[in-house]
Amino acid sequence: MLRTLFIIHLVVSFAATTAFAQKIHAHNDYAQPKPFVNAYEQRADFIEADVWLQDGKLVVSHDKPQANAPTLDSLYLKPIARLFEQNKGKPSSDRDYTFSLVVDVKDNPTDVLPKLIDLLQQNLTSFSRSANPKAVQVIVSGNRPKIEKYLDYPLIQFDGRPSEVYDQETLQRVALISDNFRSYSQWNGTGELSDLDRDKLKRVIKRAHSDSKPIRFWAIPDNPVGWKQLKKLGVDILNTDKVAECVEAVR
Repeated sequence: MLRTLFIIHLVVSFAATTAFAQKIHAHNDYAQPKPFVNAYEQRADFIEADVWLQDGKLVVSHDKPQANAPTLDSLYLKPIARLFEQNKGKPSSDRDYTFSLVVDVKDNPTDVLPKLIDLLQQNLTSFSRSANPKAVQVIVSGNRPKIEKYLDYPLIQFDGRPSEVYDQETLQRVALISDNFRSYSQWNGTGELSDLDRDKLKRVIKRAHSDSKPIRFWAIPDNPVGWKQLKKLGVDILNTDKVAECVEAVR
């Protein structure tokens, strides 16, 4: 009996502390020489685009967009849909690969999200995991609606924060937990991460994992030492502008 209880305790403890499989977040992907293409070829797990509403269209830009800013549809949604057509309902010929498109909303989300959902509804095979388990999950980050409104928006999930409190139903609409690394440490990826900073990071990582959510930090030291240290700490999603280098270093 005691042996059985001990085994159960080990299983529960292991489940509570086990990290998710290591994933890569292609930060500001649209700023790369070949937006979407490079991140896709490197099998990034999350591909991010900053989105604004301009003249009734969703456009991609880091800062307030100029008149010729590319649309989200042309830069990401249509190329993704073409992949599903080419691969018979999958994003890739690699049967195990799918990814999430992270839409970092820079404008008022109550204006942006209905436009976004309208676009996604035009191709449910590509963007609804209820219709297709291999579909691309769209995750809204940046300016998000109030938490109590999450359930009002179909097809999308949200990028959560450690400081936010969710009920169980709303938690199902949270895809991951993200926060600013600089809120916990000023470490730049050289030398050693201090014990104090390490403990602060471990606490917030543990909190995300207790809700069965992977965790990401932005503004991390974006170099091999930083990636490996964060992976060692249990950070599930590495936020990087250097996707190919990060993949080579940690996978």
